Amino acid sequence: MAKKKYNVIREDMLQVASNVAQEKNIDQDSVFSAMEQALEKAARVKYGQEIDIRISIDRATGDIKLNSYLEVVESIDEEFQSRQILLEDAKKTNPDINLGEFVIKALPPIELGRVAAQNAKGVIIQKVREADKSNQYEEYKDKVGEIAVGIVKRTEFGNLIIDLGKSEAIIKREELIPRETFKNGDRVRAYIYEVKNDVKGYQVFLSRTHPQFLSKLFFQEVPEIYEGVITVKCVARDPGSSAKISVFTEDSTIDPVGACVGMRGSRVQAVVNELQGEKIDIVNWSEDPAILVSNALSPAEVQRVNVDIERKKLDVILTEENLSKAIGRRGQNVRLATKLLNYEINIMTDQEDSERRQQEFKEKTENFVKNLELDETLGQLLVAEGFSTIDDIKDSSLDNFKNIEGIEEDTAKALIERAKEFHKKDQEDISQRIKDLGISDDLINLKGLTPGMLLTLGEQKILKLEDFADLASDELTGGFDVVKGEKIKIQGYLEDFALSKSEADELIMSARNIVYKLSLIHI
Repeated sequence: MAKKKYNVIREDMLQVASNVAQEKNIDQDSVFSAMEQALEKAARVKYGQEIDIRISIDRATGDIKLNSYLEVVESIDEEFQSRQILLEDAKKTNPDINLGEFVIKALPPIELGRVAAQNAKGVIIQKVREADKSNQYEEYKDKVGEIAVGIVKRTEFGNLIIDLGKSEAIIKREELIPRETFKNGDRVRAYIYEVKNDVKGYQVFLSRTHPQFLSKLFFQEVPEIYEGVITVKCVARDPGSSAKISVFTEDSTIDPVGACVGMRGSRVQAVVNELQGEKIDIVNWSEDPAILVSNALSPAEVQRVNVDIERKKLDVILTEENLSKAIGRRGQNVRLATKLLNYEINIMTDQEDSERRQQEFKEKTENFVKNLELDETLGQLLVAEGFSTIDDIKDSSLDNFKNIEGIEEDTAKALIERAKEFHKKDQEDISQRIKDLGISDDLINLKGLTPGMLLTLGEQKILKLEDFADLASDELTGGFDVVKGEKIKIQGYLEDFALSKSEADELIMSARNIVYKLSLIHI
């Protein structure tokens, strides 16, 4: 009778393992492992928690082997005496056994009582659930950057819980397009921007405001983008209101903008409808930021663009009647163009540009007149010929002055000499100010920092190498931050020195390496 009962248990185990594996789409071995752990827990209740009990289930037959393990040791540790056996005692049963090996003893099968069965069931359910979640994580972590389609299951504190079929996902309130509403049972599309698996568990995060959601919608609607003939280069969004997307193709026979718009606007309209009426501007992408900003500021007609690649700044000049078009309602057009290019964009009229140039001309002239002791006419002549700073004159050769009418060789020599004298005195003044600020020698000696940079850092209370090492590159070069949904320009400490991000990163890493080496010395 007992044998028959045991056979039934074996058959049930095989059937349960198969059913659970199919239902949860997980490996049968994971189910068997869960069963083994559950039975081990039940066996320790009967034979003692301190005993090393191990159970194995034959994956083919369902046979259960219940064994206790005793480690062979030279001397028994009192804390683990139930799990250890002396070498001399072990050799009585097995003369060939060695230290570190195990004496394995078979134990009789256990009868699961009601409580033990419930506990075992709980362990199995927990282990299967963990395996199921692990499988889901492995599946969805590779889907970051894709669009998911699901059904609204419920709302929690303004956040939507989405049923994806095998899993659940969340759309946080801030990731929903403003003023859009969903109710339970509604079908929703969103962008998978993050999949987490931490101590709190596994979770998929979706967004309908992410810029790449717009890109992926065009990917679905435009065959040329799907096939890779047209490339989406960059996207900027003001969710629910307006957006800009730049597209490019190397195929000269294809109009990338027209392809994205579609026949009678059918393709772009499908995307607009998904985004609750969000107005979408599609523009041609260009490597030249001047051309790209001209396209991005449409419908405004741009007259000319001054590009500062080092500082990532653009001065866009246009007529008075195009000014409001370029800026857009509440500055939206230029704000989206700024996000699209990742450049600081200054919009100005011809008159404003002329006034700015005149002011710059005046300031440069006054600098030469004051510091090089020149008359105003000569100062103006130097500025007109392209000299912007005293260093420009100091670093020039006599050949640079040959073709300038009104400047003889002797005058040129005198100009270069005065510029060198001013530079020397200016550097001495800067060195003294650096000393007065109390900047440490290790920061002064950091390769790549000029006296002017050091002075600027000192005025910002960055006085030690450790202070500099704690900075981020954006703090040096400047960048943008998002405050209440608005992109705000942040001034960098060394932005006026035309420091690139890679140069800033190199300086900071160099400082961190020195600080790290010094810390090792003092340990």
